[in-house]
Amino acid sequence: MRVRAVASTGVMLTTLLAVGAGGLATAGTASAAPTVSHTASSETVAPLAVVNLGLTTAEAQRLQRWLRTHYSYSGAVDGQLGPQSWRAMQRFLKERWSYNDAVDGIVGPNTIRALQRMLKHGGMGYGGPIDGIAGPETRAAFRNFVYHT
Repeated sequence: MRVRAVASTGVMLTTLLAVGAGGLATAGTASAAPTVSHTASSETVAPLAVVNLGLTTAEAQRLQRWLRTHYSYSGAVDGQLGPQSWRAMQRFLKERWSYNDAVDGIVGPNTIRALQRMLKHGGMGYGGPIDGIAGPETRAAFRNFVYHT
């Protein structure tokens, strides 16, 4: 009986040592894994909640009222140009200014390029390049557009 108890204890100790050694081995390799940095593409980045492009709250509300009247905007008129506002703006840009991307409410380079085309060729005072970058001249012309809506 005593031999069986010693053998059983030996098996248990061997198992515990093996599990412990395996755990230490995997812990060592897990912490030695290299850190990998990934650059996110525009498709994987979550849209910003609000993109007013320099408009004040009152100016953004004016645009939202115009979008509600003409382009099926059904969100709040709160002066915060979020994805719902931009989806309505993208519908306008698609209908009139050759926007050829998804109507998704994300203000990416294609949305800005279509906006710049509208601002340049629609007489809103934009004289800059159609480059998809919402710089100061794009923002000023966008404000001018809002005052003419």
